[in-house]
Amino acid sequence: MKTHRLPTRRSHGVAVALLSLAAASSAATAAHAEEGKELRIYNWSSYTAPDMIEKFERETGIKVSIDTYDSNETLLAKLSAGSSGYDIAVASSDFVPIMIEQGLIQPIDASTFKNYEHLAPEWKTREWDPGNHYSIVWNWGTTSAVVDTAVYKGPTDSLGLLFNPPAELQGKIGMSGAMSEVISLALVYLGKPQCTSEKEDLKALSALLEAQKPFVKVYDAAGVAERLGAGELVASQTWSGAAYQARQQRASLHYIYGKEGVYGWADNAVVPKTAQHPENAKAFLNFLLQPENAAMLSNFTGSQNGITGSSAFMTKALAEAPEINPPKDEKISFGHVCPEAATRAYDRIWTKVRG
Repeated sequence: MKTHRLPTRRSHGVAVALLSLAAASSAATAAHAEEGKELRIYNWSSYTAPDMIEKFERETGIKVSIDTYDSNETLLAKLSAGSSGYDIAVASSDFVPIMIEQGLIQPIDASTFKNYEHLAPEWKTREWDPGNHYSIVWNWGTTSAVVDTAVYKGPTDSLGLLFNPPAELQGKIGMSGAMSEVISLALVYLGKPQCTSEKEDLKALSALLEAQKPFVKVYDAAGVAERLGAGELVASQTWSGAAYQARQQRASLHYIYGKEGVYGWADNAVVPKTAQHPENAKAFLNFLLQPENAAMLSNFTGSQNGITGSSAFMTKALAEAPEINPPKDEKISFGHVCPEAATRAYDRIWTKVRG
Protein backbone atom coordinates (compact mmCIF):
# COMPACT_ATOMS: atom_id res chain seq x y z
CA MET A 1 0.00 0.00 0.00
CA LYS A 2 1.11 1.00 -0.84
CA THR A 3 0.56 -1.92 -0.86
CA HIS A 4 0.05 1.04 1.08
CA ARG A 5 -2.53 0.88 3.29
CA LEU A 6 -5.63 -1.04 3.48
CA PRO A 7 -8.59 1.29 3.16
CA THR A 8 -8.28 2.06 6.89
CA ARG A 9 -4.82 3.42 6.33
CA ARG A 10 -6.41 6.43 4.85
CA SER A 11 -8.79 6.55 7.77
CA HIS A 12 -11.88 6.28 5.64
CA GLY A 13 -14.56 6.73 8.21
CA VAL A 14 -17.78 6.73 6.20
CA ALA A 15 -19.43 3.65 4.78
CA VAL A 16 -19.55 3.00 1.08
CA ALA A 17 -23.31 3.13 1.38
CA LEU A 18 -23.06 6.91 1.56
CA LEU A 19 -21.76 6.95 -1.97
CA SER A 20 -24.83 5.08 -3.12
CA LEU A 21 -26.99 7.60 -1.32
CA ALA A 22 -25.06 10.41 -2.95
CA ALA A 23 -25.63 8.90 -6.36
CA ALA A 24 -29.31 8.41 -5.59
CA SER A 25 -29.71 12.02 -4.50
CA SER A 26 -28.55 13.15 -7.92
CA ALA A 27 -30.87 10.78 -9.77
CA ALA A 28 -32.92 13.65 -11.14
CA THR A 29 -29.85 15.11 -12.78
CA ALA A 30 -28.80 11.74 -14.11
CA ALA A 31 -32.27 11.05 -15.53
CA HIS A 32 -31.91 14.00 -17.84
CA ALA A 33 -28.25 13.47 -18.66
CA GLU A 34 -27.60 12.93 -22.31
CA GLU A 35 -26.31 9.59 -23.48
CA GLY A 36 -22.62 9.17 -22.82
CA LYS A 37 -22.58 11.57 -19.86
CA GLU A 38 -21.34 8.93 -17.46
CA LEU A 39 -18.24 8.44 -15.34
CA ARG A 40 -17.18 5.18 -13.70
CA ILE A 41 -14.67 5.45 -10.83
CA TYR A 42 -12.70 2.56 -9.31
CA ASN A 43 -11.31 3.52 -5.92
CA TRP A 44 -10.45 2.40 -2.41
CA SER A 45 -13.47 1.95 -0.14
CA SER A 46 -14.85 5.18 1.37
CA TYR A 47 -12.23 7.30 -0.40
CA THR A 48 -14.50 9.47 -2.58
CA ALA A 49 -16.33 12.36 -0.91
CA PRO A 50 -20.11 12.18 -1.54
CA ASP A 51 -20.57 15.97 -1.48
CA MET A 52 -17.80 16.36 -4.05
CA ILE A 53 -19.49 13.86 -6.35
CA GLU A 54 -22.86 15.59 -5.94
CA LYS A 55 -21.30 18.93 -6.89
CA PHE A 56 -19.62 17.47 -9.98
CA GLU A 57 -22.90 15.90 -11.13
CA ARG A 58 -24.79 19.16 -10.62
CA GLU A 59 -22.24 21.21 -12.53
CA THR A 60 -21.73 18.83 -15.45
CA GLY A 61 -24.79 16.60 -15.72
CA ILE A 62 -22.41 13.64 -15.75
CA LYS A 63 -23.67 10.69 -13.71
CA VAL A 64 -21.01 9.11 -11.52
CA SER A 65 -20.89 5.48 -10.36
CA ILE A 66 -18.28 4.07 -8.02
CA ASP A 67 -16.89 0.58 -7.48
CA THR A 68 -14.31 -0.19 -4.80
CA TYR A 69 -11.30 -2.44 -4.32
CA ASP A 70 -9.15 -3.49 -1.36
CA SER A 71 -5.59 -3.47 -2.69
CA ASN A 72 -3.38 -2.18 -5.48
CA GLU A 73 -2.97 -5.77 -6.61
CA THR A 74 -6.72 -6.07 -7.14
CA LEU A 75 -6.71 -2.86 -9.15
CA LEU A 76 -3.78 -4.05 -11.26
CA ALA A 77 -5.46 -7.38 -11.98
CA LYS A 78 -8.70 -5.66 -12.99
CA LEU A 79 -6.95 -3.32 -15.42
CA SER A 80 -4.77 -6.12 -16.75
CA ALA A 81 -7.92 -8.06 -17.67
CA GLY A 82 -8.50 -5.38 -20.29
CA SER A 83 -12.25 -4.96 -20.01
CA SER A 84 -12.87 -2.99 -16.82
CA GLY A 85 -14.57 -0.04 -18.50
CA TYR A 86 -13.58 2.27 -15.64
CA ASP A 87 -12.90 5.88 -16.54
CA ILE A 88 -10.85 6.77 -13.46
CA ALA A 89 -8.86 4.61 -11.06
CA VAL A 90 -6.87 5.62 -7.99
CA ALA A 91 -3.45 3.98 -7.76
CA SER A 92 -0.62 4.28 -5.26
CA SER A 93 2.55 6.00 -6.45
CA ASP A 94 4.59 2.80 -6.54
CA PHE A 95 2.05 1.21 -8.91
CA VAL A 96 1.78 4.09 -11.38
CA PRO A 97 5.10 3.22 -13.15
CA ILE A 98 3.97 -0.40 -13.48
CA MET A 99 0.72 0.68 -15.12
CA ILE A 100 2.55 3.04 -17.46
CA GLU A 101 5.06 0.35 -18.46
CA GLN A 102 2.33 -2.23 -19.07
CA GLY A 103 0.23 0.20 -21.11
CA LEU A 104 -2.73 -0.04 -18.72
CA ILE A 105 -3.35 3.71 -18.43
CA GLN A 106 -3.53 6.44 -21.02
CA PRO A 107 -1.92 9.89 -21.15
CA ILE A 108 -3.99 12.72 -19.69
CA ASP A 109 -1.48 15.58 -20.18
CA ALA A 110 -2.72 17.30 -17.04
CA SER A 111 -0.59 20.37 -17.76
CA THR A 112 -3.15 21.32 -20.41
CA PHE A 113 -6.01 21.40 -17.88
CA LYS A 114 -7.48 24.80 -17.02
CA ASN A 115 -7.00 24.25 -13.28
CA TYR A 116 -3.50 22.76 -13.47
CA GLU A 117 -2.12 26.02 -12.11
CA HIS A 118 -3.55 25.08 -8.70
CA LEU A 119 -1.44 21.91 -8.43
CA ALA A 120 1.42 22.59 -6.02
CA PRO A 121 4.85 22.65 -7.73
CA GLU A 122 6.17 19.62 -5.82
CA TRP A 123 3.33 17.51 -7.23
CA LYS A 124 4.30 18.40 -10.80
CA THR A 125 7.72 16.77 -10.55
CA ARG A 126 7.21 13.49 -8.67
CA GLU A 127 9.49 10.72 -9.90
CA TRP A 128 6.68 8.26 -10.68
CA ASP A 129 5.18 10.67 -13.26
CA PRO A 130 7.12 13.92 -13.76
CA GLY A 131 5.02 16.41 -15.68
CA ASN A 132 1.74 14.64 -14.83
CA HIS A 133 1.45 13.00 -18.21
CA TYR A 134 -0.53 10.10 -16.73
CA SER A 135 -1.69 11.09 -13.26
CA ILE A 136 -2.53 13.73 -10.68
CA VAL A 137 -2.37 13.32 -6.93
CA TRP A 138 -5.63 12.32 -5.22
CA ASN A 139 -4.55 12.35 -1.58
CA TRP A 140 -1.21 11.95 0.11
CA GLY A 141 0.20 11.59 3.58
CA THR A 142 2.90 10.16 5.75
CA THR A 143 3.45 7.04 7.81
CA SER A 144 5.11 7.44 11.18
CA ALA A 145 4.53 6.67 14.85
CA VAL A 146 1.86 7.81 17.28
CA VAL A 147 2.43 7.76 21.02
CA ASP A 148 0.14 8.45 23.97
CA THR A 149 1.83 11.22 25.94
CA ALA A 150 -0.37 10.46 28.94
CA VAL A 151 1.52 7.16 29.22
CA TYR A 152 4.94 8.12 27.89
CA LYS A 153 6.48 11.37 29.16
CA GLY A 154 9.83 11.31 27.36
CA PRO A 155 11.12 12.80 24.08
CA THR A 156 8.96 12.35 20.97
CA ASP A 157 11.52 13.06 18.28
CA SER A 158 12.42 9.56 17.09
CA LEU A 159 10.94 6.47 15.49
CA GLY A 160 12.91 4.62 18.13
CA LEU A 161 9.74 4.77 20.25
CA LEU A 162 8.47 2.04 17.92
CA PHE A 163 11.60 0.12 17.05
CA ASN A 164 13.46 0.36 20.37
CA PRO A 165 10.64 1.18 22.78
CA PRO A 166 11.07 2.23 26.41
CA ALA A 167 9.66 0.00 29.14
CA GLU A 168 6.32 1.79 29.45
CA LEU A 169 5.52 1.12 25.78
CA GLN A 170 6.74 -2.44 25.50
CA GLY A 171 4.00 -4.94 24.71
CA LYS A 172 1.54 -2.18 23.86
CA ILE A 173 2.78 -1.29 20.38
CA GLY A 174 0.94 -1.73 17.09
CA MET A 175 2.57 -2.25 13.70
CA SER A 176 1.12 -2.60 10.23
CA GLY A 177 0.42 -6.12 9.05
CA ALA A 178 1.78 -5.27 5.59
CA MET A 179 5.38 -6.25 4.98
CA SER A 180 6.10 -3.30 2.71
CA GLU A 181 4.90 -0.74 5.25
CA VAL A 182 6.82 -2.15 8.20
CA ILE A 183 10.04 -2.59 6.25
CA SER A 184 9.79 0.81 4.58
CA LEU A 185 9.46 2.61 7.92
CA ALA A 186 12.19 0.46 9.49
CA LEU A 187 14.56 1.45 6.69
CA VAL A 188 13.76 5.11 7.34
CA TYR A 189 14.63 4.61 11.01
CA LEU A 190 17.89 2.86 10.15
CA GLY A 191 18.84 5.55 7.64
CA LYS A 192 19.03 2.96 4.86
CA PRO A 193 17.80 3.51 1.29
CA GLN A 194 14.45 2.12 0.27
CA CYS A 195 14.67 -1.11 -1.74
CA THR A 196 18.18 -1.84 -0.53
CA SER A 197 19.52 -5.36 -1.02
CA GLU A 198 22.96 -4.70 0.46
CA LYS A 199 23.98 -7.53 2.79
CA GLU A 200 24.82 -5.32 5.77
CA ASP A 201 21.59 -3.33 5.36
CA LEU A 202 19.53 -6.51 5.32
CA LYS A 203 21.36 -7.85 8.36
CA ALA A 204 20.60 -4.65 10.30
CA LEU A 205 16.98 -4.68 9.16
CA SER A 206 16.43 -8.27 10.22
CA ALA A 207 18.07 -7.72 13.60
CA LEU A 208 15.96 -4.63 14.27
CA LEU A 209 12.61 -6.28 13.49
CA GLU A 210 13.43 -9.46 15.39
CA ALA A 211 14.46 -7.47 18.45
CA GLN A 212 11.27 -5.40 18.23
CA LYS A 213 8.90 -8.35 17.87
CA PRO A 214 8.47 -9.20 21.61
CA PHE A 215 7.28 -5.65 22.24
CA VAL A 216 4.60 -5.63 19.52
CA LYS A 217 1.05 -6.33 20.63
CA VAL A 218 -0.44 -6.60 17.15
CA TYR A 219 0.63 -6.52 13.49
CA ASP A 220 -2.56 -5.17 11.94
CA ALA A 221 -3.40 -1.76 10.50
CA ALA A 222 -7.16 -2.31 10.39
CA GLY A 223 -8.95 -0.23 13.02
CA VAL A 224 -5.73 1.39 14.26
CA ALA A 225 -7.42 4.74 14.92
CA GLU A 226 -10.07 3.06 17.05
CA ARG A 227 -7.51 1.01 19.01
CA LEU A 228 -5.40 4.08 19.71
CA GLY A 229 -8.45 6.11 20.63
CA ALA A 230 -9.64 3.43 23.04
CA GLY A 231 -6.22 3.11 24.67
CA GLU A 232 -5.73 -0.50 23.54
CA LEU A 233 -2.42 0.64 22.06
CA VAL A 234 -0.20 3.31 23.56
CA ALA A 235 2.03 3.61 20.49
CA SER A 236 1.63 2.48 16.91
CA GLN A 237 2.83 2.76 13.37
CA THR A 238 0.10 4.58 11.54
CA TRP A 239 -0.83 6.89 8.69
CA SER A 240 -1.26 10.61 9.18
CA GLY A 241 -5.01 10.49 8.47
CA ALA A 242 -5.58 7.70 10.99
CA ALA A 243 -3.49 9.58 13.54
CA TYR A 244 -5.68 12.65 13.09
CA GLN A 245 -8.84 10.63 13.60
CA ALA A 246 -7.41 8.88 16.65
CA ARG A 247 -6.55 12.21 18.26
CA GLN A 248 -10.17 13.29 17.98
CA GLN A 249 -10.91 10.42 20.38
CA ARG A 250 -7.85 10.78 22.65
CA ALA A 251 -6.28 14.23 22.84
CA SER A 252 -3.04 12.95 24.42
CA LEU A 253 -1.97 11.17 21.24
CA HIS A 254 1.03 12.71 19.48
CA TYR A 255 2.11 12.10 15.87
CA ILE A 256 5.88 11.87 15.59
CA TYR A 257 7.97 13.64 12.97
CA GLY A 258 11.17 11.85 13.82
CA LYS A 259 14.70 13.09 13.34
CA GLU A 260 15.15 10.09 11.02
CA GLY A 261 12.29 11.26 8.78
CA VAL A 262 8.96 9.67 7.88
CA TYR A 263 7.68 7.45 5.09
CA GLY A 264 5.45 9.09 2.48
CA TRP A 265 2.59 7.70 0.44
CA ALA A 266 0.57 9.17 -2.40
CA ASP A 267 -2.50 7.98 -4.27
CA ASN A 268 -3.00 9.16 -7.82
CA ALA A 269 -5.94 9.45 -10.19
CA VAL A 270 -5.30 7.81 -13.56
CA VAL A 271 -7.38 7.08 -16.66
CA PRO A 272 -7.35 3.39 -17.69
CA LYS A 273 -6.59 2.51 -21.28
CA THR A 274 -10.05 0.93 -21.55
CA ALA A 275 -11.93 4.01 -20.30
CA GLN A 276 -15.24 4.40 -22.12
CA HIS A 277 -15.58 8.10 -21.28
CA PRO A 278 -12.04 9.55 -21.24
CA GLU A 279 -13.19 13.13 -21.83
CA ASN A 280 -15.54 12.90 -18.85
CA ALA A 281 -12.62 11.58 -16.83
CA LYS A 282 -10.48 14.56 -17.79
CA ALA A 283 -13.34 16.89 -16.87
CA PHE A 284 -13.47 15.28 -13.43
CA LEU A 285 -9.72 15.54 -12.94
CA ASN A 286 -9.82 19.21 -13.88
CA PHE A 287 -12.67 19.61 -11.36
CA LEU A 288 -10.55 17.91 -8.68
CA LEU A 289 -7.79 20.48 -9.21
CA GLN A 290 -10.04 23.29 -7.93
CA PRO A 291 -9.09 24.14 -4.31
CA GLU A 292 -12.62 24.01 -2.92
CA ASN A 293 -13.23 20.60 -4.48
CA ALA A 294 -9.93 19.16 -3.27
CA ALA A 295 -10.86 20.42 0.21
CA MET A 296 -14.12 18.47 0.08
CA LEU A 297 -12.07 15.33 -0.54
CA SER A 298 -9.64 16.07 2.30
CA ASN A 299 -12.43 16.89 4.75
CA PHE A 300 -13.88 13.46 4.01
CA THR A 301 -10.66 11.41 4.11
CA GLY A 302 -8.70 13.35 6.72
CA SER A 303 -5.66 13.38 4.44
CA GLN A 304 -3.65 15.96 2.54
CA ASN A 305 -4.17 16.90 -1.09
CA GLY A 306 -1.74 18.53 -3.47
CA ILE A 307 -3.77 21.62 -4.34
CA THR A 308 -2.55 25.10 -3.44
CA GLY A 309 -5.16 27.14 -1.59
CA SER A 310 -7.34 24.20 -0.60
CA SER A 311 -6.68 24.63 3.14
CA ALA A 312 -8.85 27.75 3.12
CA PHE A 313 -11.85 25.50 2.39
CA MET A 314 -11.00 22.73 4.90
CA THR A 315 -12.41 22.50 8.37
CA LYS A 316 -10.27 24.55 10.75
CA ALA A 317 -9.38 21.47 12.79
CA LEU A 318 -8.08 19.59 9.75
CA ALA A 319 -6.32 22.54 8.14
CA GLU A 320 -4.35 23.17 11.34
CA ALA A 321 -3.79 19.52 12.26
CA PRO A 322 -0.12 18.70 12.81
CA GLU A 323 -0.70 15.26 11.31
CA ILE A 324 -1.23 16.74 7.84
CA ASN A 325 1.29 19.57 8.16
CA PRO A 326 4.81 18.09 8.22
CA PRO A 327 7.61 20.46 9.25
CA LYS A 328 9.16 22.15 6.25
CA ASP A 329 12.48 20.42 6.83
CA GLU A 330 11.07 16.95 7.50
CA LYS A 331 12.59 14.23 5.32
CA ILE A 332 9.83 12.28 3.57
CA SER A 333 10.85 9.06 1.80
CA PHE A 334 8.32 7.99 -0.82
CA GLY A 335 7.95 4.37 -1.87
CA HIS A 336 9.35 2.65 -4.92
CA VAL A 337 8.74 -0.56 -6.77
CA CYS A 338 11.60 -2.66 -5.43
CA PRO A 339 13.78 -4.93 -7.59
CA GLU A 340 13.21 -8.65 -7.27
CA ALA A 341 16.39 -9.19 -5.24
CA ALA A 342 15.23 -6.77 -2.55
CA THR A 343 11.70 -8.15 -2.55
CA ARG A 344 12.91 -11.73 -2.07
CA ALA A 345 15.15 -10.64 0.80
CA TYR A 346 12.31 -8.76 2.47
CA ASP A 347 10.04 -11.78 2.12
CA ARG A 348 12.59 -13.90 3.97
CA ILE A 349 12.98 -11.35 6.76
CA TRP A 350 9.22 -10.87 7.12
CA THR A 351 8.57 -14.62 7.22
CA LYS A 352 11.11 -14.96 10.01
CA VAL A 353 9.58 -12.08 12.00
CA ARG A 354 5.99 -13.26 11.60
CA GLY A 355 6.75 -16.99 11.82
